[in-house]
Amino acid sequence: MPSPLYVTRAAVAWVSRTQLFRTVGPTVVPPLEHVLAFATGGRVQLSGLLVPSLVLHTTGAKSGVERESPLMYCPEPGGRMLVTGSNFARQTHPAWTFNLLAHPDAVAVVHGRRVPVHAELVDPDEREAVWARIERQWPGYRGYERSSGRELRIFRLTPVR
Repeated sequence: MPSPLYVTRAAVAWVSRTQLFRTVGPTVVPPLEHVLAFATGGRVQLSGLLVPSLVLHTTGAKSGVERESPLMYCPEPGGRMLVTGSNFARQTHPAWTFNLLAHPDAVAVVHGRRVPVHAELVDPDEREAVWARIERQWPGYRGYERSSGRELRIFRLTPVR
């Protein structure tokens, strides 16, 4: 029998894949994330109430300016983290993925703790296994890939010691 957390994630995941959420979410969710992060000193994220979440600090691919993106992530052994460029199932890749391609050294803030990381795109031969791991955490997440009409970029963030 699935755990209550899994059932809750599956229900919220279903809502997050609806056309209504994909239309409203990009406008509503980021400001809510910022307010909650500000109120809690970065220790709590809205998305983090259901799944592991982080704030990724990247260097702008063109501007060189630091950018931050609240993202859900999938933990891996050794403190590594998988992040997926779903972009609310839009047809374009999110800007943070271009930033990581240009500047793979970044900082992930997890529960208010800064973790320097190095990002690498997941190898094509690993994608199916990685998707299986991600979907165990967030059921149906790969639906974003199908809805977007593009191959989502999945990055592995490895802590730099």
